[in-house]
Amino acid sequence: MSLFDNRPRLIHGALALFALAVIGRAAKVQLLDADRWRARARDQQVAAAPLPAPRGAIRDAGGAVLVESREMVRLRIAPREVRNRAQLGKLMARAGIGADWVARATDSTNKWVEVPGLFLPTDVAMITATRGVHPLPVLNRVVPPSEGLRRIIGRTADGGTPVDGVELALDALLRGTEGTETLLRDSKGRVFASPSMDGAAARPGHSVTLTINAGLQDIAERALNDAVQAQGAAGGDIVVLDVQSGEVRALASRRTDPRSTAATALTEPYEPGSTLKPFIAAWLLDHGRARVDEVVSGHNGRWDLNGRIIEDDHKAASFTFGDVLRYSSNIGIIQFAQRLTTREQYELMRDAGFGAPTGTTYPSESPGRLAPPSQWSQKTPASLAMGYEVLITPLQLATAYAAIANGGELLQPSLVKEIRTPDDKLMYRHSRRVVRRIMTPETARTMRTLLKGVTEGGTAAGAALATFDVAGKTGTAKVARNRHYVRGEYTASFVGMFPADEPQIVILVKLDSPRKSIYGGKAAAPVSKSVLEAAIAARDAALDRAGLAKSPQRVAAAPPADEPVRDVVESEVVVTESAGSVPYEVSLEPSPRAARVVAGPRTVPSVAGLSRRAAAHALHRAGFRVEFVRRDAAAQWPAAGAVAPAGSRVTVAVSP
Repeated sequence: MSLFDNRPRLIHGALALFALAVIGRAAKVQLLDADRWRARARDQQVAAAPLPAPRGAIRDAGGAVLVESREMVRLRIAPREVRNRAQLGKLMARAGIGADWVARATDSTNKWVEVPGLFLPTDVAMITATRGVHPLPVLNRVVPPSEGLRRIIGRTADGGTPVDGVELALDALLRGTEGTETLLRDSKGRVFASPSMDGAAARPGHSVTLTINAGLQDIAERALNDAVQAQGAAGGDIVVLDVQSGEVRALASRRTDPRSTAATALTEPYEPGSTLKPFIAAWLLDHGRARVDEVVSGHNGRWDLNGRIIEDDHKAASFTFGDVLRYSSNIGIIQFAQRLTTREQYELMRDAGFGAPTGTTYPSESPGRLAPPSQWSQKTPASLAMGYEVLITPLQLATAYAAIANGGELLQPSLVKEIRTPDDKLMYRHSRRVVRRIMTPETARTMRTLLKGVTEGGTAAGAALATFDVAGKTGTAKVARNRHYVRGEYTASFVGMFPADEPQIVILVKLDSPRKSIYGGKAAAPVSKSVLEAAIAARDAALDRAGLAKSPQRVAAAPPADEPVRDVVESEVVVTESAGSVPYEVSLEPSPRAARVVAGPRTVPSVAGLSRRAAAHALHRAGFRVEFVRRDAAAQWPAAGAVAPAGSRVTVAVSP
């Protein structure tokens, strides 16, 4: 049979082979490669768009929302897909979009235009409904309402990326889990939501409740802003701390430098000056190295210490232990501090929390600096006693004062009160954490009494309230830059405990480089008074009003039954003086301002080195009666620094 006769068979065989190949290929595509081709088809027809997760809300201690995420829209436009470009241009102009971007979005020579900025969905609803507009949902973080809160909470960059503050520290909890949305694409590339295919829902982040009280925070920020402006200062900080729990109730920071965005009360350490003196004093009392009625020389305000001149603003021939704090004597505290070894002085400051981070929830908290004794010079012990050669943050110092206020326990401060899951289950709650005990309750009580004297006729008289006692300490420290102190630059500060007898809060006020007054008692102490007065008047400012009702309040002292107490505001005050058995009277000039006489016990001031007239005025201003007796040696009973009831008699011995 010829090849020509087999041609039909060959053709049939070829067709059969081709059919087998097609069937085999189809079988391979539909059976073996089905998943791969199904995935390719899905990629062409179905698109998965990310759904951003809402960051968790941040609230204040009372539950008020301070920061939350808000859904916004980013506009992306394909001009060639737009049918009515003129209408789109009008809608964009009505939404406040600039003319340049309107022109780009309606120019068909452009393939794709992304309009800068974020828009509320309701404001651009008609634009996003236009063909050719491809909106992209974005969750935007609402900025906190005040500068102080912004410094604490921190910022988030475009897209919700945290930059600093609590936002950065707790980002893993706040950011949530991103979801996806299923979209379908038609043959022309148009995208629309799938009616049958579900995506994965985004899971919101955890919510965080801060310890900050919004009302007290607002009071502190307003007072700080007013003080910085009035004093012409370069900035300042205010810290309000709950002394029993360690929770930060307010944290206000301000700098005139616009580049400063952090909570500087945690990030910028400074030399505290005289506000460090109470911790030297407490250690000496705690270890029996000093007594409250002990007296040291005041060197009349100027002392040559191994070639280094130490000076006091309040010049006196001698100081009692209490007067060293009341009048912030550098000469006095150095003499008392000389009773400590180098190791003891270092350890007492380290125990108070200086030179180490507090552990609060803030990513850039500074530990400050406390050099080890191996790096000390011969002058360092005296410098440390005056509050120099050590760098501490305002929060560290407020935490240390809280130990004096609560009976001697150094607490770990906290900015975070609670953390809850998206379904409102409690994940974390702050509990009181004691780091260590730094003084006995008895010493802490004595220190509060001594520091109350600072506001009653001492350097912090500007912090005294009309109704409640305040205890505290002022500080005025030189400012160092590039390892040298800058002439005319000072840090003025005051740390107070309110109320003095059973404190609820510690308030620290620090002003940087004030121009009107450099002294802590003049510049910072009145700011503390303003904050406390506003907090007392406010309905919800983190104060225990039931506790305040039980605290001693300032009222006119009732005169003793045997003899009336005559106030120094009268036109004449007569002080009876007893010289053996011959009494005589001394007429005193009236005081230029009313002296407030208060009920309850108070510290007996020192009148050592004062004239009889000045001594009588000082004791009357403090609320005591005075009797002078002739003795060979000058003395007084009760001793200076002792606590005695209002209206009681203080006997002062004078030379015949």
